Amino acid sequence: MSTTELTKNGHGFPMALPGAGAETLMWADPADVEPQALDQLRNISRLPWVHGVRVMPDVHLGKGATVGSVVAMRDAVSPAAVGVDIGCGMQAVRTSLTQDDLPDDLRPLRLDVERTIPVGFRAHKSAPDVRALGLDHGRFAGWKAFWKGFEDLHPGVKDRERKSMEQMGSLGGGNHFIELTTDESGQVWLMLHSGSRNIGKEIADRHIGEAKGLDHNLDLPDRDLAVFLAGSAQMDAYLRDLYWAQEYASRNRAVMMALFQAVVARAFAAQGLEVTFGEQISAHHNYVATETLSDGTELIVTRKGAIRAGAGEYGLIPGSMGTGSYVVKGHGSEASYWSASHGAGRKMSRNKAKRTFTVEDLAAQTAGVECRKDAGVVDEIPGAYKDLDAVVEAQSDLVEVVARLTTLMCVKG
Repeated sequence: MSTTELTKNGHGFPMALPGAGAETLMWADPADVEPQALDQLRNISRLPWVHGVRVMPDVHLGKGATVGSVVAMRDAVSPAAVGVDIGCGMQAVRTSLTQDDLPDDLRPLRLDVERTIPVGFRAHKSAPDVRALGLDHGRFAGWKAFWKGFEDLHPGVKDRERKSMEQMGSLGGGNHFIELTTDESGQVWLMLHSGSRNIGKEIADRHIGEAKGLDHNLDLPDRDLAVFLAGSAQMDAYLRDLYWAQEYASRNRAVMMALFQAVVARAFAAQGLEVTFGEQISAHHNYVATETLSDGTELIVTRKGAIRAGAGEYGLIPGSMGTGSYVVKGHGSEASYWSASHGAGRKMSRNKAKRTFTVEDLAAQTAGVECRKDAGVVDEIPGAYKDLDAVVEAQSDLVEVVARLTTLMCVKG
């Protein structure tokens, strides 16, 4: 697709990345992106299998491949272009509660969530009872068949089955979170962000390592971008494991959300208030999908830090702890390969954030939000992230805003 065929939004996006190989369009000004990330994008665009690259406004340097990148390939897939947290994404649901129903002090609720849903490196003592959670039918039926699929995964992860079962329904750490928020009308939403936990990383690490050793990848400018080729046993094995991990991530979020809903329902039942929940919104933002262009070209698209934004499709774009989130609906832009950003995006590394900010800064920047305010989460301080409102505005041609959510309680690993 030629840039002359595009309709640019009010910010002049998309912009073409200078020096790229395959067409690389950015919903960010290259002058505002760190040089190392631009170099990563150019390296990706020069791979012989790449049809095109799309860059979201939350773009920043990533391990192997750039976060906020959408890479469309022909007859190949790069495991690093997906990343190690396969299937990471968001889930949200609107409740019948309003802000007026909430207690002044949300700390007891936060502590109850943390007791119920393991965070950080913690896990359940045994796999959660999905039947008791109402997750044994519909979209999440077939748990036995799902777990049986573990038998076909990479031999190097065979000893991880018990751990993966115990981590089902757990949050993890880093930028993962569980939040209670309100929209502009005062309606309360529950939201969470997590992925495929350790098993996704174990699968990704093994396949990335194998790809680096293949002959056709030995002369790449960046071996982290090694690919598997269509028709090969290696690509078939990777996609089999990847799709299983993506399903694990979806089920993980569903279990956590069911546990979160149960905590909330129990807390308000004690006050004589029944809570009901609306339809779930769920969106991967580290994953692989097959997309077909309007001219019939079929592409293997990897989104690393990007959501699908097909016409009318709902998505979730979060900020950091305390800065809120957006519920959006896609415009269905083929120019972006039907994609939008996955969040605000970091503007500084975790190490730099720890050197730059203090616990006192964290407390000030999360004032009014019930959350941890200690040294263990300083790297997740709002000041380490880009401005969420500006990121969403930069992609106004990709999504429309459905709701702006304000964070009232945030659980971090």
